[in-house]
Amino acid sequence: MPHHAPPHIPAPTAAHCSEPELPAESWYSTEQLARMLNLDPSTPRRWRTARPPQGPPFVRLSPRLVVYSARDVHRWLADHRIDPARAA
Repeated sequence: MPHHAPPHIPAPTAAHCSEPELPAESWYSTEQLARMLNLDPSTPRRWRTARPPQGPPFVRLSPRLVVYSARDVHRWLADHRIDPARAA
């Protein structure tokens, strides 16, 4: 009688857990965001502490670590785009 291997059991994934899976996307640190926008890093920090908060949406991972989704940053930039031809 031939030997059959046991069925493959996949490792648990986020789909099997109660917590949602983070999307595979790019994330920027405060310093990376500032560099990309040619700003001093203090500017996005001020945006976050302004009332109401300003700037692109962010995720506070810890008291000292904040990240920005590339998708949110691009959407925020697009929302703040002014086309002079249409503004007239």
